[in-house]
Amino acid sequence: MKTLRVATYNIHKGVQGLGPIRRLEIHNLGHAIEQLDADIVCLQEVRKEHRLGRQYFKRWPDMPQAEFLRPEGFVAVYRTNAFTRHGEHGNALLTRWPVVGHQHEDISDHQLEQRGLLHVELAVDGHKVHVIVVHLGLLAGSRLRQIRRLFGFVQREVPADAPLVVGGDFNDWARRLDRPLAQMGLRCHHGLPTPTFPSRMPMVQLDRIYARGLQPLNTHTPQGAVWARMSDHLPLIAEFAF
Repeated sequence: MKTLRVATYNIHKGVQGLGPIRRLEIHNLGHAIEQLDADIVCLQEVRKEHRLGRQYFKRWPDMPQAEFLRPEGFVAVYRTNAFTRHGEHGNALLTRWPVVGHQHEDISDHQLEQRGLLHVELAVDGHKVHVIVVHLGLLAGSRLRQIRRLFGFVQREVPADAPLVVGGDFNDWARRLDRPLAQMGLRCHHGLPTPTFPSRMPMVQLDRIYARGLQPLNTHTPQGAVWARMSDHLPLIAEFAF
């Protein structure tokens, strides 16, 4: 049996703080993602372009954040969820495994929140593995409707016998989505809660990794002041056998 190491991380668009004290963390995040040593990294709140950020920060990268954060030898897949006045942001997946295909689906529930899912099919050591990156809404009703949209997408696009991982920021501190996701065969094998938010004093777990067709091994999140400063979320890491 071989191990598949998956991480999910909401990077807060590579910037921390507000107003004149905000700081650019995208360079530190690049080193941090390498330290995760994951085969697959699901990212949320990733900038493709932001004109104000580029003007404000002298060291703003000259490439989209997904490409900038991609470790050497990895492939980056990015798709936009939200278009704003000064740019756009969305979900990304970084992986050391070959990408067979990818697609995006809009799962926005209302006009005030633009949300989407990123679906990537990978060739993992001769096996087809499907990964979906999500960032769900802030309202409980929206999240339930988005899970129904996810259910329809999985039924339509992912073979029933294929290994599937769904990772991201679910904004679900009460684990109310566990039951509807279990109806798809997706389970969150984290045991006790692993708080990921807020990063400086984690109290709730907003970030999760659900899977079907893979054997769960362990889950953890890195700790410490360095991790607390880079984003308002901590990354979550899960390992599976296949």
